[in-house]
Amino acid sequence: MKSQDILILLKLICMQQRDNSPELQAEEIHALQNSKLAEGVGDIVSFNDRYSARGLAAVLGISKTEVNASINRSVDVGMAIYDRITNHPKANKKAILEFIISGLKYVFPAKPAEMTRGIPTSFSAPVLKDELKSAGEYKYVWPDVNGHEKGQSVKPLFKSVPLAVKQDQRLYEYLALIDAIRLGNPREENLAIHILEEKLGLS
Repeated sequence: MKSQDILILLKLICMQQRDNSPELQAEEIHALQNSKLAEGVGDIVSFNDRYSARGLAAVLGISKTEVNASINRSVDVGMAIYDRITNHPKANKKAILEFIISGLKYVFPAKPAEMTRGIPTSFSAPVLKDELKSAGEYKYVWPDVNGHEKGQSVKPLFKSVPLAVKQDQRLYEYLALIDAIRLGNPREENLAIHILEEKLGLS
């Protein structure tokens, strides 16, 4: 697997969860209307087209070719399937969570680097900031030229993460929790896993 596979799978989970909530669907429609992230994608993606390679490319900043290749990889290893009725790709939440807990930090390790401006992640992100009082002196951020926070640079799981999370608060939470698992000691890691399980509906 590649790191962008996890990003795409998490986005699929966000969309699946919104499919069961009219309020969250309205939130996603608004995000799609403001989406012009992917190179070569200048048109607005419709709500009905959001599961297509073009739709995912537009909201994640990943090429359509790579989106297709990524979904095929995920299907091959059982982390995604194609819905029999809609033919939309669907993420296997249990398999993804198992990989995140057992293998993610070894396959895609993270290490804090120089101070920079960016988007708070890991223990510095809103999803965890009030849950952990002793996460360290410095903030962790994904480098972003428009970021309003200063902290130690953490390389995101994939280069387009800072762009993708600006449109999707739920995706932001998932990726920040994953960074806490990649960076944390056992106590911090277990807390992030517990919150992630709850948000995925697997606790």
